[in-house]
Amino acid sequence: MCKFYFTLIINNLHIEMGKIKIEDFLALALNFPVFDVRSPGEYGHAHIPGAHNLPLFTDEERKLVGTAYKQQSREQAIKLGLDYFGPKMRRMVEEVEEIVRNNKQHDSGDNANCVLVHCWRGGMRSSGVAWLLDLYGFKVYTLAGGYKSFRRWVLHQFENPYQFTVLGGYTGSGKTEVLKELSKAGNKVLDLESIACHKGSAFGGLGEDKQPSQELFENKLALALDMLSIEDNIWVEDESQSIGTVNLPKAIYNNMQQSPGYFLAIPFEERLNYIVKEYGKFTKEELIAPIMRIQKRLGGQNTKNAVNALIEGDIKESFRTLLAYYDKYYERSLEKRDKRLSTIICEVVDAHTHGKKLAGKI
Repeated sequence: MCKFYFTLIINNLHIEMGKIKIEDFLALALNFPVFDVRSPGEYGHAHIPGAHNLPLFTDEERKLVGTAYKQQSREQAIKLGLDYFGPKMRRMVEEVEEIVRNNKQHDSGDNANCVLVHCWRGGMRSSGVAWLLDLYGFKVYTLAGGYKSFRRWVLHQFENPYQFTVLGGYTGSGKTEVLKELSKAGNKVLDLESIACHKGSAFGGLGEDKQPSQELFENKLALALDMLSIEDNIWVEDESQSIGTVNLPKAIYNNMQQSPGYFLAIPFEERLNYIVKEYGKFTKEELIAPIMRIQKRLGGQNTKNAVNALIEGDIKESFRTLLAYYDKYYERSLEKRDKRLSTIICEVVDAHTHGKKLAGKI
């Protein structure tokens, strides 16, 4: 396959057309569209956040080409792949053209036709699509090592010595809203629950988008960390290692456990009122389901009390039982921390006031 090289200067970044390393690829991805040419199944499992799926093969076609490669020959696999690729060429070009056209609304300069392409290992799939798009007139860059190199980069991010400041507090303290206030005030914040699409408790999935796969969660987390600096003081909410169905990388969780921070000490009744307001909008059925998921830990009598109170329309009494359980659960996690959190006495749940108070601590 012919390779065309030229020098592109974007934000003082000099890159030759062709395969580029992951750091340069991600720098360009901030301004230009990324096309993941892996199959829909591969993309659906996990991908570079923000990338568009432009599959060279369907899941079944990929399986057949792979079988031909293993059982027959490389040449036979390529021929079979060309049979699948040929009829899709025009559609693929037009799909990229439409996305690039929309992207030009944000970048109308000389580099507006720049596109980034990758497959699994930076092999024939990305090379084939890059050839087609280059032939049509796009400025094409492919990722050396493909998605596998991105995953190596992702896992490396978690080993960096980030300086976390942990925000703790019992359930119903409004910690997420406090983080938002800190961010508004110019503080660096890592919102783990937003990345996980889950608020952490058994009820944390209510009103949220579907949670990402573990791998996609890690990808999103790594990119969020990359937007920060190891020199920054980064506010992060005190979380257990699992947030819904995803888990924090061990290195990040251990870092958080060893980091200093602050504990918002807010009266039980104030937090209870906050929780009722936040979750009272959901139906009885929506609230009962998560209660049943934790019934073994909650205990038979507490489960019965919480469910019966909901059925009778007494949401506050139901949540009173649940909040007492979560307070005990969180107390145990505080005891296991490697570093204690400094307590800040608060009379009410007030994100704006607490945010201002904490901002002055750093």
